Amino acid sequence: MSASAPESRLTLEQTLDWGELAPLRLTARSAADGVYAGGHRSQRRGAGVEFGGHRAYVPGDDLRFIDRHALMRHGRLMVRQFETETDRALRLVVDASASMGFRSAGAPGAKLAYAAVVAAALTRIAISNGDPVALDWIGGDAREPLPALGGREAFERVVAALETVRPGGDLGLDTAAAERAFAGVARHARRGSVVVLLSDLIDLPEHTLDRFAALASLGRTLIAVRVLDPLEASFALEGPVRLYASEGSFRVETDASLVRQGYLARLAAIASEWRQRLAESGGVLIDAVTSEAPVSTVREVVLGARGGQP
Repeated sequence: MSASAPESRLTLEQTLDWGELAPLRLTARSAADGVYAGGHRSQRRGAGVEFGGHRAYVPGDDLRFIDRHALMRHGRLMVRQFETETDRALRLVVDASASMGFRSAGAPGAKLAYAAVVAAALTRIAISNGDPVALDWIGGDAREPLPALGGREAFERVVAALETVRPGGDLGLDTAAAERAFAGVARHARRGSVVVLLSDLIDLPEHTLDRFAALASLGRTLIAVRVLDPLEASFALEGPVRLYASEGSFRVETDASLVRQGYLARLAAIASEWRQRLAESGGVLIDAVTSEAPVSTVREVVLGARGGQP
């Protein structure tokens, strides 16, 4: 949601507002170089060579790996996990809806630009490890998904798509946008893939979290990166304000001090719900603000993909 003093309005950019983050290739390379990009240990789930712990059962999991003893002890379905040494595919899902185009005064770039830097850096790291990368969209300018590819060609294709996407689309109206993207991941992401969602998690269609969490079947690792503008994260406004929805026509005039506590509580509640639900499936939620260095966010994603907690 954007905000302004009563006499003015922060407008939503219809093109990707890079600000101080451009050019993408250089920024992505800098972020990627700040993260150790050596060989990794796969978290492929299924019949492997080493027991890797338990996680909650989600529909679609192989019933052979349900732990009956854990069911008797804890009264809920738990799935045994295994690890093996292997390459993994990276599946990026980028929210390019209208709200992601927001950039407040003083922010280094729009939320979508920041997400693009993180996505490009992760692509560079994955390809350097020999892993294929695919790209899917939620919203945006009717962009086609990119199938999983490896090598320099894949990096160039991903960067070109991220550089030219235009934020757009009201997810309140296009309620199937997220489901379409996740359906593509479910069909094509192989066992052990790492699925990274980059979104502000604002105004997402109902059941988006349910659909995303379901992708944990087949041992996929789920990571959601919530990207917020500094103004959204802190609500550092004073006095009378006019608030506009980035998607839809909702607007309200109020006093910032009266709504700040409720607004921040709602943001925290959304994060708590996503964090708890993903943890049940062995996934993680990472909070990022566009004023932070992208390398910090990339490092947290890499840690989460390796099974660590950011």
